[in-house]
Amino acid sequence: MLFQEGALFSALTVYDNVALPLRELRALDEGLIHDLVMMKLDMVGIEPRHASKMPAELSGGMIKRIALARALALEPELLFLDEPTAGLDPDRSESFVTLIKELHRELKLTVVMVTHDLDTLVALSDRVAVLCDQRLEIVGTLDEVVANPHPFICNFFMGERGRRALEAVRAVKAIVSMT
Repeated sequence: MLFQEGALFSALTVYDNVALPLRELRALDEGLIHDLVMMKLDMVGIEPRHASKMPAELSGGMIKRIALARALALEPELLFLDEPTAGLDPDRSESFVTLIKELHRELKLTVVMVTHDLDTLVALSDRVAVLCDQRLEIVGTLDEVVANPHPFICNFFMGERGRRALEAVRAVKAIVSMT
């Protein structure tokens, strides 16, 4: 689980935050834990020199990446992301989306994501579920969801930001299909 704000333990170093779930197993020696922590940090683009830092010394993007390393520590098959790009500037948001795509592909993870960020949703989603009016309104491909006439869905996806995000993804698909 990757929480919206990262949810790192403020009294633990980067290293100890990632090591925590591995230590809780009580089945691994400290040498193996060290190797696994450093491997997970590397997977998310965190250099070894940051392992001894405290969360208060980190940027928002680094906190997200370290929290992701901790979420991946136990080799999950299913990864939950809660607003993964919340609080990130556009460049950091884009690089985080790229990282999630790469990890999804390389680790064969199933990723379940909660987001209101249309750019992130369009970039990462194979299937979309829309919750509104205290119920699950639709589950389907992005095209199926966008075609739903429910007023909330129309407003969310066909507003200015939604149309812009959908146009961008369709433009990329058109370019890819021409190559």
